[in-house]
Amino acid sequence: MPFTAVRRVEFCDTDMAGIAHFANFYRYMEQAEHELRRSLGMDIYERRPDGTVLSWPRVSASCSFHAPARHDDVLEIEVAVAKLGEKSVTFSFHIRRGETAVATGEMKSVCCVIRPGQPLESIDIPESIRGKLEAMTAEC
Repeated sequence: MPFTAVRRVEFCDTDMAGIAHFANFYRYMEQAEHELRRSLGMDIYERRPDGTVLSWPRVSASCSFHAPARHDDVLEIEVAVAKLGEKSVTFSFHIRRGETAVATGEMKSVCCVIRPGQPLESIDIPESIRGKLEAMTAEC
């Protein structure tokens, strides 16, 4: 089933017309993804005992807008796994205000290990994480 995060549109998120600036929707999606990961006992930036870090840099992001979000609106952000590859995961997002569809989007991240002094290296998604993500595979 999809995971739902709730976020209020803050005044600082809006333009002079009181409408949420489009760039903030990428923050909303990322924050909802982080909440999903935390709910599954995962982190976006996991320090490991061997000194490496497991991280998930973005390789693509998109968002389509259907209705304006305004200052003080409460948005529900549904997150689901749209696609799970060997090394990557694509999350889909449906952002609503009540029954009104506000925006839809996707973000794709690649599982990477960071070793001190070395460039990022993509790796297969560890099985312990893959199982948790597979459970979130659904359509919003």
